[in-house]
Amino acid sequence: MANSPSGDSMVHRIVRIIEAFDGEHRTLSAAELARRADLPTSTAYRIFDELLAESLLDRDGRRLRLGTRLWELVSRGSKVLGLREAALPFMEDVQAVVGHHTVLGILEKNEVLYIERIGSNESTINITRVAGRLPIHATSTGLVLTAFGPAEDQEILLHRRLKRYTDTTTIDPDELRRKLAEVRRMGYSVMAGTIVPESTGVAVPIFNAEGTAIAGLSVVIPRAGGPLQTSITALQTAARGISRALGWDGTLRDAIRRSL
Repeated sequence: MANSPSGDSMVHRIVRIIEAFDGEHRTLSAAELARRADLPTSTAYRIFDELLAESLLDRDGRRLRLGTRLWELVSRGSKVLGLREAALPFMEDVQAVVGHHTVLGILEKNEVLYIERIGSNESTINITRVAGRLPIHATSTGLVLTAFGPAEDQEILLHRRLKRYTDTTTIDPDELRRKLAEVRRMGYSVMAGTIVPESTGVAVPIFNAEGTAIAGLSVVIPRAGGPLQTSITALQTAARGISRALGWDGTLRDAIRRSL
């Protein structure tokens, strides 16, 4: 792909356009999109026309949104497609038992990327959303996947400058190391008020056929009076089912066998 005078490749410019859309900006005017993508107006409008012609962008009146074809192309070969399909029936069971948001997440570029969510308007405060990201150290999914992940990934997290979101967010490396050890021992993670003071996240790992923790299944419950033990039991049962559907035989790669 040809570079712009500033050195940006065409791929990089297209990625910036796609990333300009988020949960608060599902549609944008052409001028807003050019500004959020940090592109010169003439360059942006030319790229917009090409993306519209390929249905990678769609028009919504006088505004633009991500095209349905973009979702179609990504879905064909996405590594998360089989995971979501395997997890959804079990997630519905968890949500029916716990009565609060049930979320499926993976690690992606030093963050937790949420790929599915089931919930209700009556549930407790939950800032997770599909295709949204949250920090590893402050989420139950991030901590459980790091605890069951490679040692080098744990060390990277422990040596990173971490942001404190609430009074209960753990940012001290020694304390975080102890929490990771505790999660490995128990097989689940409980994070009370670490991002939203009123909410508690509970997560367990999901394993693939090689015994690698590839995803975290979690619920977000009220910090005060939430069904903690019910949540842990429901998540453990569901995670076993999902993992076995993915070919897991109950053993963990490069780790002492632990019960979910």
